[in-house]
Amino acid sequence: MTDSPVQHLADLARLRGAPELLPQIRNKLRGELDQAMAKASWFTIGIMAPSREQALTALRSLEQSQQWEPLELVDSPEEQGPVFLKANQKGGTIRIRIEHGLGEGILISGHGDDDTTPSTTWGPLPLDFFS
Repeated sequence: MTDSPVQHLADLARLRGAPELLPQIRNKLRGELDQAMAKASWFTIGIMAPSREQALTALRSLEQSQQWEPLELVDSPEEQGPVFLKANQKGGTIRIRIEHGLGEGILISGHGDDDTTPSTTWGPLPLDFFS
């Protein structure tokens, strides 16, 4: 028996920020996420991070793990600070803004090509989840 409050992907939805995950829980969540993502046609990604660099690193790791084409950064702040990164796979773009008061983690939303596939969001996952 484990004392981790997170045992399934759905358990993350009630959290404000990504928890630390034991390796066996991380592997279990990765399997659940892979199955859930297989049902979607395209994705939007939200990343809450202490810096622009950490957000982009987390996104690039996700892109590599999923074998996605890299998205294009079209808007990013010059100043330093905590950020929210919004990536849209359908549009192929990444936008980053300074945002204080957020948690930390990766949010992935799966979308269908029509109204028959409801949008679903998974996370927050740790920033190094796909590393």
